[in-house]
Amino acid sequence: MIKLPHWEDSLIQKYNISGPRYTSYPTALSLTSGYTQSDLTNAIASSTNRALSLYIHIPFCHQLCYYCGCNKIITRHQSKADVYLDHLLQEIAAQAPLFKEYQVEQLHLGGGTPTFLTPEQMTRLIEALEQHFNFTHTAQRGIEIDPRSLADGMLESLKVLGFNRVSFGVQDFNDQVQAAVNRPQQLDEVLTVLQKARALGFKSINMDMIYGLPYQTPETYQATIKQLIELAPDRVSLFNYAHLPDRFAAQRKLKEHDMPTPEQKLAIFKATLERMTQAGYQYIGMDHFAKQDDELAIAQREDQLHRNFQGYTTHGNCDLLGLGVSSISQIGNAILQNEKDLKPYYQAISEQKNAIIKGISLHQDDLIRAAVIKQLICHFDLDKTAINAQFNINFDEYFAQALQALAPLETDGLVNNDQNTITVTAKGTLFIRIICMCFDAYLQQQIKNTRFSRVI
Repeated sequence: MIKLPHWEDSLIQKYNISGPRYTSYPTALSLTSGYTQSDLTNAIASSTNRALSLYIHIPFCHQLCYYCGCNKIITRHQSKADVYLDHLLQEIAAQAPLFKEYQVEQLHLGGGTPTFLTPEQMTRLIEALEQHFNFTHTAQRGIEIDPRSLADGMLESLKVLGFNRVSFGVQDFNDQVQAAVNRPQQLDEVLTVLQKARALGFKSINMDMIYGLPYQTPETYQATIKQLIELAPDRVSLFNYAHLPDRFAAQRKLKEHDMPTPEQKLAIFKATLERMTQAGYQYIGMDHFAKQDDELAIAQREDQLHRNFQGYTTHGNCDLLGLGVSSISQIGNAILQNEKDLKPYYQAISEQKNAIIKGISLHQDDLIRAAVIKQLICHFDLDKTAINAQFNINFDEYFAQALQALAPLETDGLVNNDQNTITVTAKGTLFIRIICMCFDAYLQQQIKNTRFSRVI
């Protein structure tokens, strides 16, 4: 059911706290060391899925963006990508036979900047994937693109290689903001690649934006959103910048006194929310918007939306296999992660053809809570009787403690808890992460040791 979020200042002030983004439950913070390849083979054996989503991590970037918290390596040496591909292709060849009964329905390349690769290197990668995995004819193939450093002919090569979805990192169109975060780009650059992608027939075009960066104001960001709406991407991801200089060294180059105040950030988000919905975009949740005819919006309306480590997605029936440094897999009842750093990743691949180092095995309680959180964060409502039937529980008894935590939110009108349903109200959609936190059994321990981004 589509819900236009309702903004109420008093609730914003009360509930704009920090919390997980729930790209999985349990979140990646719950992963522990000691997991190996045998845990992957056991997970495949126990999984009832035979549909697969592939995520490939390409860690390289030509230039450092000061706000970035991704796992990346800054280099101008293209030969480093060849070395990386040598190891990545070894991992692909070793892992693919385990998935010979699977059909790949979705492929996503992230990073870093996946289009750091040349067209020749990209072709080498995709041909290896197609050689070792079984792709469906209708598979979604998406890739993240930096419009500033796209090699000549790359979009055409991507189209030939079967890619049908692209995501452009834009962040802001304001020159002063771009200079401050070391990501200068001209509007004409973005417009050129956007027009070319449309002319080539890419099905869905996403643009990533960020608010909370230095020199952004409600006025300057209004100009940016006006320009964004004129460009009319199919999807928009509007991320709240989390300033964590103790964790990400590059962010130390950004000065807090140059950033918008908390009040200004709220004003930016509120105005953007209004402008995007007025322009006909469906509010998917948290920080995502999609045109009404985009598959993401349709999936939400049809109660088929899913969420995983790539964010909101339409392929909820798939196991997820991550390949490359730091990649995360979710297969059956296990979440597994590769080595995060390049040298240990290379060593692990050279010695054992895989790089799994961390993970978690999901117990029945994890699966029940994951189902509840996914339903709420994707669709803003939940049928208790469906959960009861799926897991053979009594919802209100099983979640007595969670419902007690939910009670103050119900009092404030963020959620309705009835006999058979939990429904997030228009006021509550902005606080969906907080609502989900009520059902998180790991959260209290994680809050002691982790800084999360604010929910708005």
